[in-house]
Amino acid sequence: MTDLLKQAYDPENFRGQAHRLVDLLADHLEASYSQSDKTVLPWMDPDQRLLKWQNDLEQKFEFEPFWKDTIDETIHIHHPKYLGHQVCASLPLAGLGDMLNGVLNNGSAIYEMGPVSTAMERVVIDWLAGAMGYGKEASGVLTSGGSLGNLTALLAARQHQSGYDHWTEGKIDGFHPAIMVSEESHYSVSRAVQIMGWGEKGVIKVPTNPLHQLDAGRLEETYAKAEKQGLKVLVLVGNAGSTSTGSYDPLDQIAHFSEKKGLWFHIDGAHGGAAAITPKYRHLTKGIERADSIVIDFHKMLGISALTTAVLFRDGKRSYETFNQKAGYIFNNEEREQWFNSAVRTLECTKNMMGVKVYSILRTYGPQVFIDHFTTCYDLGREFAAIISQGADFELPYEPESNIVCYRYIGSGKTDHELNRLNADIRRKIIESGKFYIVQTQIDNKTYLRSSLMNPFTSKSDMEELLEEIRMYGKSG
Repeated sequence: MTDLLKQAYDPENFRGQAHRLVDLLADHLEASYSQSDKTVLPWMDPDQRLLKWQNDLEQKFEFEPFWKDTIDETIHIHHPKYLGHQVCASLPLAGLGDMLNGVLNNGSAIYEMGPVSTAMERVVIDWLAGAMGYGKEASGVLTSGGSLGNLTALLAARQHQSGYDHWTEGKIDGFHPAIMVSEESHYSVSRAVQIMGWGEKGVIKVPTNPLHQLDAGRLEETYAKAEKQGLKVLVLVGNAGSTSTGSYDPLDQIAHFSEKKGLWFHIDGAHGGAAAITPKYRHLTKGIERADSIVIDFHKMLGISALTTAVLFRDGKRSYETFNQKAGYIFNNEEREQWFNSAVRTLECTKNMMGVKVYSILRTYGPQVFIDHFTTCYDLGREFAAIISQGADFELPYEPESNIVCYRYIGSGKTDHELNRLNADIRRKIIESGKFYIVQTQIDNKTYLRSSLMNPFTSKSDMEELLEEIRMYGKSG
């Protein structure tokens, strides 16, 4: 072994580095929470930042300045003025789970390579499935993100609903499967369908109502139209918190229609499915326990660092139908339906120790910390919407059901085209200033500013200050 490798693996070297990095991270969290750090996104042109780090690679390495620059120059999601994408201000303890994962490097897709995290994952899945209202026959896995989660569930649905062994036999002439989804569904659902080879026509969009929820009254006609086109609908997907607007589809009505037609009912609850665990917002997910499968991201509304997604199956046996290919060097026939080898149920042949992160939070603080985190952020969303509605120079396109709030500055005497351009320009100026971070979206061909209240430290005064910033840029624009 070379001296360089000895140095790189030296435990005492690591001990000192880890302590120093944790101190820097703790300082960063404190500066963010207190807002002594005034910057959310230290804006720099992408090419300029690339050049900076290209040049940095040629400089003499100093441990502390390197890590401090890395922390200072990136977006500060724990800052209360971060109101952007649906990424949570993660609980710091979850970050220690990431450190443990990085050092131990247990590939947890098979039991022998991750025995402890596998057991913890089972505990987490059983707890969450029960909280959704599922019975003891339910099961599931953790995987890396909602896109993989939706694909995993839809692959299982394809295998179960096709009427033959789709995995082994492949596509059959004259049989064109399809799914029905809301017009507001996340692109990962359509992407999963096209990955499975069903094409664009395999995605049948169900119209939404003015609140951007799937219109259950249009299900029958949409289904009949698909049949006339020669499509075999296998799956119906509902949103428990759509990505663009945070709206909840009428899950109970969708469940009833799915049962009547013999469809697999899947819920994309990546953002808002966890409302089911909260006393205050549980009503939004009425009917979730009737779904055949559910996807929930812990890294959105439950305070866990990315990526950590649960894929739940009401009938746990169906989760083993997703993949059936042979891998004799890993599994024998008896091992293919054993809960502790998740590689037979996910796309991942190597998997992070996700169970450790969630279990450590569950073990330390109990389920109440998840309930508090979710409820606080949803409460903030409603408070922000109420503040916006008080201003005559702002417009809300709908009354938000979640912590995702869409709104736009309307000023006076401008056309929709002018307002689209103005609001996009306001957003650009805000993020380049670094003081706040927000995003934008399109609703009915209109550009809206979009804020996700993901940080329990965000206050009413932060919201009011953001609206004043928007007004300032709006008036000058």
